[in-house]
Amino acid sequence: MDVRVQGTVAPDPFLSAAELLETEYDLLRPVEVHLREDPDQRTWAAHYPNHHVLNISRQAATSVMARELALHEYAHMARYEQRHASHTQSTEEALFLALAGTSVERRKLSHCYQIANHMKDIYADDITLDLAPATKLIDFFAAKLATALADRQPEDDRPDWHRETPGSDPDITAVNAAFALGLVERHNLVEPTHRLYALADAAAADAPSVDFSAFKERFKSLGSDPSESEYRKALVDVTRAYAVAE
Repeated sequence: MDVRVQGTVAPDPFLSAAELLETEYDLLRPVEVHLREDPDQRTWAAHYPNHHVLNISRQAATSVMARELALHEYAHMARYEQRHASHTQSTEEALFLALAGTSVERRKLSHCYQIANHMKDIYADDITLDLAPATKLIDFFAAKLATALADRQPEDDRPDWHRETPGSDPDITAVNAAFALGLVERHNLVEPTHRLYALADAAAADAPSVDFSAFKERFKSLGSDPSESEYRKALVDVTRAYAVAE
């Protein structure tokens, strides 16, 4: 596996993640690691005919999660090279099929893209969780969910509350929590007494219009190797369940 780290950052986490991936998988195309300055765009993978690119923020590249984040993106690259249905299906096509003839708020459409990414992440993390301990990932989920809950929109009966930026949207926070629990239950990673369950319950309570249990089950029960039509249907169904739910 050929990894080329560009920019002024220590290559160790990226090389270590590559070594982990190579214990079970191999990438045919070389990987270029590009350092980005925007901390809000943590990591994302891009695929080209002759190589892959791992884009990572400087903040993420120097964090304690650097190796785990790199491994996660390498897993996306492996799924892409496998031509796994989750990584060949066009998100735009699935959303068009799901939402044709309906009117959807812009925020909900943005959330649908996040949900589609969660679907892809499930299959990437099926690889990463077979290769590395899950402790950091679970702590990461809990921290992100706790932050979103603390930053949620204020109650309507707080007219004196003034914010410079909008708070977290409770609907997508609930779906994010369902994704986190669906993934950890898919791999039997935590006990029901884990803090993640209490955080997820709070997120679900904040979003009564979201069927939390149904979303968790959708993520948890995704088939390991769906056909293109099976995966497209799953993505269309979850999009409709979120965007047009009453």
